[in-house]
Amino acid sequence: MSKKPYTIDVARFGTARISSVLTWRYGVALFAVFSASLCVSYAQTLEAGAPTALETLFGWIPFILRGFSLNLYMSFLAMALATILGIFLGLMQISVFGPVRVVARLVTHLFRNSPWLVILFIAMYMMPENLRLPAGIAVPFPGWAKATVAFALPVMGNISEIVRGAVRSIPTGQWESAESLGFTRPQTLWNVILPQSFKRAIPPWMNWYALLTLSTPMASIFSVRESVANAQAAMEASGGKPEFLFPFYLFLLCLFFVYIYPIALLTRKLEKKYAI
Repeated sequence: MSKKPYTIDVARFGTARISSVLTWRYGVALFAVFSASLCVSYAQTLEAGAPTALETLFGWIPFILRGFSLNLYMSFLAMALATILGIFLGLMQISVFGPVRVVARLVTHLFRNSPWLVILFIAMYMMPENLRLPAGIAVPFPGWAKATVAFALPVMGNISEIVRGAVRSIPTGQWESAESLGFTRPQTLWNVILPQSFKRAIPPWMNWYALLTLSTPMASIFSVRESVANAQAAMEASGGKPEFLFPFYLFLLCLFFVYIYPIALLTRKLEKKYAI
């Protein structure tokens, strides 16, 4: 008799579910507050005859967008690295060899439960400024690349857990059926289990990509010229006026919302489609 299938909602592997909390109401409220901040700033600068926050912000938008493009570039690279390493780590968690499972679980839980900012500090200060290759070749390793690696590590731990949970969610009857057909364990895993696990892992994977993207502004602490750092530089170049603070930062929030909200909508749709 086959065992009772192991089932789990793979969209809830400890993930901060951006898709469940980010709604259109948040966007409406955000744009309303942004508009209100522009009005308040306009009233404050009108009497002095100085350029308004809207005029100043409009002039700096290309500069801020250039920094935002670095946020997205870092998120793409970090997610790709985290996905590749997380898949291998997740498969190691379901290995038939006990020592491999122990090491994989230790690494998974270490990075999964470590504060992102702590990992970022360690990476920025411990990683070299240049990578030494054979023949004495030195390749620059800039701050944004260090931050990308740092962001990938905690996500790697969560991707590992997603892979483990997705594989475990497949009923044991699938393994038994493949075994009865003469499939080896690797053949069963690659030809039967993983194709079914893939679609179940997509929604939580997308949630983690959204969370990773929202975390990339932390790199500004180390002078990485992403959107927050560029916005700060733009405000300083404009005289450092306090009335520009809210419009500039709320504009950044609007940028991230416009990018993340479609991902949240698609994630919710996939969660309903692949719910188990």
